[in-house]
Amino acid sequence: MTVLVEPSPPLLLERDEDGLRLGALLWRTGPGWRAASSAVLGGGIGPRHWVVNAQVAHGYTRTDPERHLADLAAAAGLDGPGVGLMTAAEVARPGTGTDGGVTAVATAGIEVRGWAAAPGPALPAPPPPGTINIVVTVPAPLTDAALVNAVATATEAKVQALLDAGHDCSGTPTDAVCVLARAPRPGGPADAFAGPRSLWGARLARAVHRAVGAALR
Repeated sequence: MTVLVEPSPPLLLERDEDGLRLGALLWRTGPGWRAASSAVLGGGIGPRHWVVNAQVAHGYTRTDPERHLADLAAAAGLDGPGVGLMTAAEVARPGTGTDGGVTAVATAGIEVRGWAAAPGPALPAPPPPGTINIVVTVPAPLTDAALVNAVATATEAKVQALLDAGHDCSGTPTDAVCVLARAPRPGGPADAFAGPRSLWGARLARAVHRAVGAALR
């Protein structure tokens, strides 16, 4: 019988890189958890045992961020499937928010920001990380559709927090989200909805709104 435990609060790791002292936030989830994420490493939907939100230098120029994050995870002794996010924002002082068992942690750098549907040509290459990264833990099983719904709800709450803080934008070009939820037991139930008016979606939205607001401050 597998005993499920809540993911540990994020642990701050530090490393020397590019002549700087850089941080990374690490969550250990262990088995029994799934994630939906837009992250460069471990994105998509599936079982995930850990999450890393790694700070990199401003003006980041590497063209292999997935390999970079995998190397950082290996150096931290992590194994199994995980999620790796990247940001140039300070990670040592994240914003946090909780509501009804849902926990959200956000790091925010908004030097490069704008509206998602802004007119103009696409950039020739991805911009360097600036980035609002959000990691959310939901202590309930969600279907695949609900996990996708939860990512959308988290994004809506992020935009609401930006507007409430006086920022005329929907985010940065490199924002990323990771939603962790318990894996359904074989044959067991799973919530099919995570929109902002569902039970878990409403809690997630409030937690993310608080976390992003705190990170922006």
